[in-house]
Formats: sequence, structure tokens, C-alpha cells
Amino acid sequence: MFEHQNRATLSIQLQQFFGFDSFREGQLTTIQQVIDGHSTLAIFPTGSGKSLCYQLSALNLPHVTLVISPLLALIQDQLLFLKSKGIHAASIDSSLNQQQIQSVMQSVKQGDCKILMVSVERFKNERFRQFLTQITISQLVVDEAHCISEWGHNFRPDYLKIPQICRTYAIPQVLLLTATATKKVKMDMCARFDIEPQHVVQTGFYRNNLNLQIQPVVQANKNITLSGNISRLVGSGIVYVTLQQTAEQVAQYLQVAGVNACAYHAGMDTETRQRIQQQFMSNQVQVIVATIAFGMGIDKSDIRFVIHYDLPKSIENYSQEIGRAGRDAQPSTCITLANLDGLNTLENFVYADTPDLVDIESLLNIIKQETDKTGTWEMQELALSKACNIKTLPLKTLLVQLELQDIIAPSFAYFADFKYQLLVEKSELLSRFNPSRADFLQHIFDHTQFKKIWGQLDFDGLHQATQAPRAKIVAALEYLAEQDLIILETKKMTQVFHVNMVNLAQHSIAEQMQRYFKDKQNKEIQRIAQLVRFFELESCLSHNLARYFDDKNAPIYCQHCSVCDGLPAKLPITQINQVIDDVKLKHYIDELKQHVASKNITVTHNTIIKFLAGMSVPIFARLKVKNLAGHGALSEWRYQDIANAINTLEDK
Repeated sequence: MFEHQNRATLSIQLQQFFGFDSFREGQLTTIQQVIDGHSTLAIFPTGSGKSLCYQLSALNLPHVTLVISPLLALIQDQLLFLKSKGIHAASIDSSLNQQQIQSVMQSVKQGDCKILMVSVERFKNERFRQFLTQITISQLVVDEAHCISEWGHNFRPDYLKIPQICRTYAIPQVLLLTATATKKVKMDMCARFDIEPQHVVQTGFYRNNLNLQIQPVVQANKNITLSGNISRLVGSGIVYVTLQQTAEQVAQYLQVAGVNACAYHAGMDTETRQRIQQQFMSNQVQVIVATIAFGMGIDKSDIRFVIHYDLPKSIENYSQEIGRAGRDAQPSTCITLANLDGLNTLENFVYADTPDLVDIESLLNIIKQETDKTGTWEMQELALSKACNIKTLPLKTLLVQLELQDIIAPSFAYFADFKYQLLVEKSELLSRFNPSRADFLQHIFDHTQFKKIWGQLDFDGLHQATQAPRAKIVAALEYLAEQDLIILETKKMTQVFHVNMVNLAQHSIAEQMQRYFKDKQNKEIQRIAQLVRFFELESCLSHNLARYFDDKNAPIYCQHCSVCDGLPAKLPITQINQVIDDVKLKHYIDELKQHVASKNITVTHNTIIKFLAGMSVPIFARLKVKNLAGHGALSEWRYQDIANAINTLEDK
């Protein structure tokens, strides 16, 4: 009886808040499981209404629903949608000032806000963590939950900490949402969050309205083939490219060809990106030429085509990107202009993220040298990245791996710099508090260096004078900001770890970590090879794509892909035109070694390859190697081909 009443109530809410007459497949089951208190994994195809599962369940839970989402643009789109439906939701993100954040926190504490959206990085913020201890959370929602799994694509190391977040803040249940989970990824996610098999809701992956076309095109003919395709297609569409520079060039070409097109990429300022996105949404712009920065959370149901100008990063990425077409269930076309010329670019992104053994050893030495007698180590991410020559994403991954090995344990994170602006006179402010609190606030003022309006707090001096713990000082400042007595600003995030020096002293750690990264690198390279094999299949593409994501119910012949049309693809490759002789190659390498000789830096074999490939790694910016003739001299070569050329040179 309860189930029928509950179902009826949910159907009424669906109509009342969202204006929908019926649930899509999987939605009702997921929502009921969540309301009944079960942690749940929901795997629906892109555009199948995953977000509704947490939005409607949040309305039926007693406390706030906390949503972790990977992109600010995604958060903002969801908030606009919820606001339009009269549902009180908010975010705490980098676009807000401190007063706005304070207002959001107050709204959650008072129970007015039902849904709070954040990025996973927000949990490093000590002010946010302190706030979480003051509220009760009904459920934690993880959007794009495949980021949790190291077996999945777009793995984000900070996501590995989410199970610990649930324990720390006594969050009773989770809802994981994703569109792209293979069987292995699905099992991994369930294991991490103790989700029972009966609480996994997976709908069919196959979409019968998407026409999948693989068109083999040599690089020189790509632009004309692209414009020819667009001229035959009706409605709006997205053209995906790998590099920001390509987005600009292709958009310009299409504009000259008479297509109403705009570029979109992460190198543009926020205002420009938002304007272009809005123009696309309102059909003022027909075609967006974009890097993968565009698309997540775009709630445009009538995208009629998605064209991959460059190869996507993986089958998962391909699936996610084509999934933005035809969400209104109308026929839509997905074309890949495929050749093997861009393989080096895709592979080089992977190789650039693999740190050398000497870089890992450098990081471990920095930890040893900077850990104090109490076993405490503090670091700021960007500075550490430059110091050990490890890019920020692999550095985060490495730190998480060191956590899992019980070598470091995160204690807390804080802002090195606290500054504030008084909104009332000091005397008036102090008069509002009892003598002991006023005395403590006077100490804060005494240890603040004011420059005109803003004051910089000296935490160390204040602690020595009062012995007050940092948490008490931060709480006092937070309270003053909450009461609109000050404006509080923070910057320079510093992470504090406890270091197990005994475990750190083990000799094999660097080698273990190097093996881990090599294994990860090999998986990513295999993922790219798997993508090429998929594009060259001689059996139905739609069927094989569905099977890849553990959907065994798709038809064997879809009759709407290039293979079913009798056009299986064989991807062409243009002969590399970057020819280099041994003399020039040796000159480039010697010039690099001479350039860094005075800097006391080891130039490893891999560093030389990355230099010749023109990759971006921290050490190159520090050494200003971009001015050397050899930097990027072999940017069109594949990584292994450069390695072979260097090996041949050394053998002579």
C-alpha cells in the first residue's frame, strides 16, 4: 500500500514541480530506492534524465542533498533549471564572493536550501569542512560518478576520497550517477560505496535515433568534408576538436564557408563562453566548434548532429559526446571524420602526464626534507608541481596513492592568507560581545596588519600570543562575517599532511609509484587503440557500442550506422612530413642539455622525448626551453617513434 501511495505522490510531484506527465525508464525505481534509504548506482544513457533522480528525491528527504559535480558550468546550468522550477538550490563555487557563500551557508543551516552543489575540490576548504560539521546531510550525490574508478575514463584522484567524506560527515547514503560505466567500472563503484547489486539501476544503452557514421578522411580533405556534411544537415550541431587552436581555425573556416559557427574552448574567458553557449541554446548560432570543455550539462534537446573533427579520447568520451545529439528522440546524425594522423596528439597527452622516476624521487625527497619533528608536512599544489616537475593532475593522483599506502594522511587544508575588511568601527564591533570574547577579538585586531581598507591576519603571531587553536580563530572570523561585521577573503590553499616517516623510508616506493603510472599509461594507450579498432569494425557499431557498456539487449543490426549501410571504415594516415637527420637531432638534444647544465637538473630520456614532441611539463616553463629550436620539432611524430629515433642515435 505504501509503495502505491508513494508512487502516486511522486507522480504528482513530477507534474507539479517539473511539468512531466510520466517517468522515464529507471527514474522511478531509482528515486524510490533513494527515498527508502538505499545507496544506489544509476546508469542511464546521456540525456535520459539522471538529474531528476536526485532532484525529486531531494524534495522527499528531510535534510539537504549534497551534490558533487565535476564542472562549474554543469552546476550553474542545473541551478538555473531548479530555480525555474521553484526548487531552492544553491552552490558554493569559485564564482561566488565570500558574502554570497556566507548567505548560501546560512540558507542551508536554516533548512531553506534543499540541494547544495559543489565540486569535489571544495572539501579541501577548511571553512567548508567546518560548515559541514554544523549541518545534517540526507544524501550525497556524485554526478559523473565514473570519475571515481581508476578503470574508467576521466579518472579524478580526489574522487577516491568521497567514501571517506561520507564517513567523516556521517552521510547515510549515496546516489551515484553516470552514463558511461563498463562492467568493471560498475563493480568498482559498487565496491567503494557498499552498493548492493539489487540497488544498481541500469537502463538500455542503445539509442535508436542516432545514426553513427565513420567517414575515413585524409587530413588535407577534412575541412571541405566537414563543410559538405554540415551543408547537408539540418538544425544545430557540435563539432568536436582536440586542441583550442584547432577550434579557432575550424570555426573561422566554416564562417568563411557561410556557416553560422563559433569556437568554444577553455582558453576563452568565462563571459565569452557563457555568451556563446547562450547564443547556441537560443539558435542564434548554428554550430559550435569546441573542445570537450563544451557539452556537459548542456540542456538542449534538439541538437541534430555531432561531428568529431578529431578522434575522441576513448570510446567512453565518444559515447558521452555523441549522446548530446537527439535528446528529443528525433533522428540525429553522429559523424566521425576519422584518420590516424591525430593519434600522436591523443597519445602525447597521456605520455605528458606520466612522471619520470627521478621526478617521483624528487617529490619523496621534498616530503622528507619539509616534514617537521611532529610529522607534519605542508604544501601548496602549484609550487610543489613546479618543484618536482610533475603536472598537477598526476601529482594529485600520486598524493592519493601515497595516502592509500599509508605514507601520508591528510590532516586538513587551510588558507595561508586570511584578510578581512571591517564593516563597522572596531569599538562598535567589540561592544557587541562580552568582555572575554571582546578581548579575544582585540587580540585578532592587534595581530592584523591593515593597509587602507583590508587587513592581513598574522596567524602565527596570534597563536603565540593567545595559544588559541587555528579552528577557534577561523570560527571567530566566520562568525563576524556571518553577522555582517566584516568581509572575509581567503587565498593560497595550503594542504597539511601527517607523514609516516617509517613507511616513507621504504626503498621501493618510487619504483612502485612509477610502475603504477606506467600501468595507467599503458591502459590509456590501449584505450586509444581500442577506439581505433571500434571505428574499423565490420559489424554493427551501435550493437558493439552498447555491448561495451554491458548492454546485451541492443539489436545485432541497427540499420542506422555506416557498417549496416555497407560502409565499414579503414582509417587512412598521412605520411609524416617532419623529416629530421641525425645531425640536426643530435644538435637539438645537445642544445637542450647545454641549456640546463647550469641549472643542476637531470635531463632524462623521457624529458628529451617530451621536449622534441613539444609537450607541456612544469620543468619546461621554468627553464624557458620553448625558445630552443628543438622544442616541438617532432610534434607530429608519435612518442614511440621519437624514442626509437633517439635510441638509434645513441647506438651509433
